[in-house]
Amino acid sequence: MEWRDEGIILGTRKHGESSVILEVMTRAHGRHLGMVRGGRSRKAQPVLQAGNRVDVTWRARLDEHLGMFQVEALELNAARLFESACAVYGLQTLAAHLRLLPERDPHAALYETLLVLIPNLAEPMAAGELVVRFELLVLEELGFGLDLASCAATGRRDELVYVSPKSGRAVSREAGLPWHEKMLALPSFLLRGSGLRADRATMEQAFRLTDFFFTRHVYEPRGLHPPEARAGFLNALRKHEMAAAAADERT
Repeated sequence: MEWRDEGIILGTRKHGESSVILEVMTRAHGRHLGMVRGGRSRKAQPVLQAGNRVDVTWRARLDEHLGMFQVEALELNAARLFESACAVYGLQTLAAHLRLLPERDPHAALYETLLVLIPNLAEPMAAGELVVRFELLVLEELGFGLDLASCAATGRRDELVYVSPKSGRAVSREAGLPWHEKMLALPSFLLRGSGLRADRATMEQAFRLTDFFFTRHVYEPRGLHPPEARAGFLNALRKHEMAAAAADERT
């Protein structure tokens, strides 16, 4: 068995004295593991870092075997990402979400989104918007996608300000008003075609929204806890916002 593909490295773990088990999200073969002989050498270590884009060739005698990876660098992003707490936690969060999906199942949309995310992870506000959209996409790939296109009660496509915690569908201001205390806020920047950017308040709303549905549909049924890296990522976003606000006050 043999294939060649492009991928983003998610992580490694030691194997034996000199090898590593490499975890990579590939374009056509999904999240895939394989062993890299000599992966702990000085030459290999800079390449086998999380966030790097690589060309991988996988070989195994049988498809169900772990197999061996041969890896060549395409884009070395790790050094730049490691300079930002937001980027480090963000990358770890993305990897944790991808591990919710079955290994070796292709998810081309998630891979293409990763390619957009990686260059922006060190820019906190852009990273926040992109990571929350990635979370929505993961929920969709898991079969629990939200429908934010029209009101669940009236079919209207305007004044969408709530999300029903039961159905995961958008609800208009008028239709949701009687039950607004039970509704989840729908941040305006998540509406398709809005052209709006997130601010601190709507960013918090967006991550509360995805957290609710991850907990209900994924974490609790599987007996899992949210990834610690996600909390670290949100804290990094908040620190950036507080630093930016303080800088504005001084000027």
